[in-house]
Amino acid sequence: MTTPAPQCLVCQETNETLPLLALNYRGQQYWICPQHLPMLIHQPEKLVGLLPGAERLQAQEHDD
Repeated sequence: MTTPAPQCLVCQETNETLPLLALNYRGQQYWICPQHLPMLIHQPEKLVGLLPGAERLQAQEHDD
């Protein structure tokens, strides 16, 4: 049995085309690309249905 290639949980791109960051959450490993990392930080509600438990994540504000 082969392990599927890591892919971004949002855009499904693999590490063959984009760098991916490992995300360990609730005992599982997920992958996210740099393009979608801001979504995880600032708009986690957009990950509902893609990341189990995303509805419990809170967006982080930042001061510029």
